[in-house]
Amino acid sequence: DCPGKEGIGGRKRNLALLRNKLYMGERRKTEPVVESTTTAGDHGTLRRSQSDRTEYSQKLQEKMAPQAGSSTPATSPQEDEEQASRRMMARRVKIIAELMQTEKDYISDLDLCIKEVIQPLRNKQIARFDVDGLFSNIELVHQLSAKLLSLLEEATTDVEPPMQIIGEVFLQIKGPLEDTYKIYCYRHDDAHTMLESYEKDEELKQRLRDCVQSLK
Repeated sequence: DCPGKEGIGGRKRNLALLRNKLYMGERRKTEPVVESTTTAGDHGTLRRSQSDRTEYSQKLQEKMAPQAGSSTPATSPQEDEEQASRRMMARRVKIIAELMQTEKDYISDLDLCIKEVIQPLRNKQIARFDVDGLFSNIELVHQLSAKLLSLLEEATTDVEPPMQIIGEVFLQIKGPLEDTYKIYCYRHDDAHTMLESYEKDEELKQRLRDCVQSLK
């Protein structure tokens, strides 16, 4: 009922309204950065940025995807498997051919060694020269290698590549291979020591040189 109290209440209401106006004014200063005061140019920049990202994504997908006009048309999984199988078979044929050629070359070298070195030394019957000790069972190695080559040729001649069973050849000759090379390897160190002693003897050394020359 007191006029002074009404004046105080009015001032309080005025202060509250003033605070609200100041608050709304502060919001207007901060919010337009995102909303109302953004220029058309800014919107254009944002749209261009989003467009660039979309275009980049599309180009990346095009690079990753198979090309429709590519010179190598897409193949089915079955065709890919068939091509891989043909490549593996071609590689297998090549490996088998290389294996057989290597065995032929090895046998040729053994032939030369036996005919041009071992047999002439035996025929000369040099008292201080142990031919069998020096060359061990190399003649058995030659025979076994010839047998291996024969089995390989039998397994591949007039036989289609998919039907060429090479593993069976090695399983068949496994025992003789082990027995023969076990002896050769066991005697190898002794043969090397023997050769070193022969090279210290001028006469025996010359005999060996003659054999090597005949090989050349």
